[in-house]
Amino acid sequence: MPSLKDIKTQINSVGSTKKITSAMKMVAASKLRRSQEKAEAARPYSSRLEEMLASLASSASSGEGIIKLLTGTGNDQNYIVLPVSADRGLCGGFNSSINRETFKLVKSLKSDGKNVQIMPVGKKSRDFFNRVMKDQITESFVDLNISNTGYESALKVSNKLQELYFEGKFDKCILVFNKFKSAISQEVTQQQLIPLDISDSSKEENVDDSAAKAIYDYEPDEETILKDLLPKNVSIQIFKVLLESDAGEHGARMAAMDNATRNAGEMIDSLTLKYNRTRQAFITKELIEIISGAESI
Repeated sequence: MPSLKDIKTQINSVGSTKKITSAMKMVAASKLRRSQEKAEAARPYSSRLEEMLASLASSASSGEGIIKLLTGTGNDQNYIVLPVSADRGLCGGFNSSINRETFKLVKSLKSDGKNVQIMPVGKKSRDFFNRVMKDQITESFVDLNISNTGYESALKVSNKLQELYFEGKFDKCILVFNKFKSAISQEVTQQQLIPLDISDSSKEENVDDSAAKAIYDYEPDEETILKDLLPKNVSIQIFKVLLESDAGEHGARMAAMDNATRNAGEMIDSLTLKYNRTRQAFITKELIEIISGAESI
């Protein structure tokens, strides 16, 4: 049976942990509100930009130069996958879900005979794939701190990605990230970034939409617009994904720290009950010894 001092030490230790988790929950909640506003503000612009590029896709007859970002290389043998995770832990299954989904995707592509490279964004993905698929990592980005650096971080990733693409290092790029749904819910999402995936947009179009889009004239011509907007679209989509991931991270951390705080409270209650029972047992034992001694006299 543990001594009263040992149980008291445990209670104090769990109490200190509870204070820390409670403080982390409050910090995450305050950061979540700002991150959520940024993520939600980025969605309309990025989605409308993709829709406009999709409507211009029919005019891109060749895959030369910048237009290759839209039309592709004509092959789908070489892939690069970008798992977007957090730089820190203590956020529940936020990082492990990304790593697990990316691992499954890479294995699936390799089983189909594809060549796959990985470009982790975030320390947790980098560290994970350094352990399991180190030879397939071509580049990694950590400590981007999107909340403070903003668009510059997305531009850094985008420039490296486009550099590899135009060097012929890969044919398709897929992002794997946590899409922010609510403070307690994030959805693991795959998005084809290069070439631009226009299949979803075309499915959503109906006859009336197609007729309405036919009346638009673009100035300057479509090819000039595409050459200017396609590189920007890659940066914008990466920026949106980083903002979504940042908001999801804070939401996941807030939920995880809330659970940890409640669990610590329950553990303190359990240890307090154990402490009282142990103390009562010691007192009862001492009384029995005193009464037994008195009776023997």
